Amino acid sequence: MESIFIILILALLGTVFGSFAGAQVWRLRAHEHAAGDIEPSEITKDEEKKISHLKLVSGAHDRSRCLGCGHQLAWYDLLPIVSWLSLGGRCRYCREPIGPTEFLLEVGLAASFVLSFILWPFVLETPLQSVLFALWLIGLVLAAILFVYDLRWFILPDRINYAYAGVGLLYALVALQTGAVDSVWSIVGAVAALAGLYLGLYAVSRGAWVGFGDVKLGVGLGLFLLDWRLAIVSVFLANLIGTFVILPLLATKRITRKSIVPFGPFLLIGTFIAALFGRQLIELYISILL
Repeated sequence: MESIFIILILALLGTVFGSFAGAQVWRLRAHEHAAGDIEPSEITKDEEKKISHLKLVSGAHDRSRCLGCGHQLAWYDLLPIVSWLSLGGRCRYCREPIGPTEFLLEVGLAASFVLSFILWPFVLETPLQSVLFALWLIGLVLAAILFVYDLRWFILPDRINYAYAGVGLLYALVALQTGAVDSVWSIVGAVAALAGLYLGLYAVSRGAWVGFGDVKLGVGLGLFLLDWRLAIVSVFLANLIGTFVILPLLATKRITRKSIVPFGPFLLIGTFIAALFGRQLIELYISILL
């Protein structure tokens, strides 16, 4: 009964933080545009219109607004999942389509929070072990922002990448204290496997195959995976998933060999699966070999 209650709470928190992540994606884009970090040619007219409707102020005055008409949204417009479904994915005031991204983020993070609890590979008994799980959930929120931003604009923003790595470092330190990982060298190996691999690809291709944002992302991913073996599993899964996604797009000519395809989302999915299922996959692989 207690587990069911925790699952319901995590599902609710996941929808709330999914809504938060969706809002932060556009706020981050608007802040980078205002700071001149984005070339004017990289901003479409539709994006510029949406950004202009955001009122970028700090603190409690930074209120959510419709990107279509700029209307300040009330609390009943911001109920995760419920508001989107009740309004048919449209703004209450201008009837502009909101798009599925926010809804999918809310559902996706809710599912990720719940799955993380059900499949959590470590013990959850002491307060410090609970802190480890909480840091993992914070990492998922940051990963969701990176996922959407890279998928939409083919870039992994530094401020989120650094925040993700920072939370990952705390996660790794707590993992050492709780016994979730028994060696600091395992963590170093995971970071080296991911960040080192993509640094090598970046250097060899001069940025043509992967961006430097992928290298920075590799640092955070390695810290969260804790184990160099899981890092290898995550890379394998990322490439496998990428192949299954990209090949049909090539076959249907929706993309060409010259098209830019963001790899960050595949890495993030691969890491999520590796962190929760990787140990079982390694054991299965060894049993097949033996």
